[in-house]
Amino acid sequence: MAPGNALTPQLIALCPGNVVRRYGFQLPAHAESVCRARQLTRDRLGTWDVDEETRETAVLVVSELVTNAVVHAAGDHVICEIRQSNGKLRIAVEDQGYGPTGPQLHRTAEGETEGEGGRGLFLVDSICSGWGAHDTSGYGPGRVVWAELSHGAEQSC
Repeated sequence: MAPGNALTPQLIALCPGNVVRRYGFQLPAHAESVCRARQLTRDRLGTWDVDEETRETAVLVVSELVTNAVVHAAGDHVICEIRQSNGKLRIAVEDQGYGPTGPQLHRTAEGETEGEGGRGLFLVDSICSGWGAHDTSGYGPGRVVWAELSHGAEQSC
């Protein structure tokens, strides 16, 4: 069975030669933490030699998911995990509480003025190969929102 945890469900079944890289960090649930999350992500993906386009896309996704966790969830911290394996990069952000509806896409209605916020998940949806959310499975009232990017050559078993 492939390694996993509460933040990121299994991505793949292990096969010979498969490399899984994982990196996680916890930050205070404050607006200032979004900048720090971007920097930690950029630095780690640079260390992993992830190509620049994927790295910058991942930084944008982390920024959107951490911002949503800070703005829309209760709690004093957020946890982010980045996982790279088999040509996929998975980003998961966990908060400590959420509203009754959970994360939702927000599209601008005809005649609605363009605002600064409310379209982060629409952006994530448009640039990622997949995204979703789930509750923290019984160890707290939080929610995990994840997104996945494809990059590089994929291996097969």
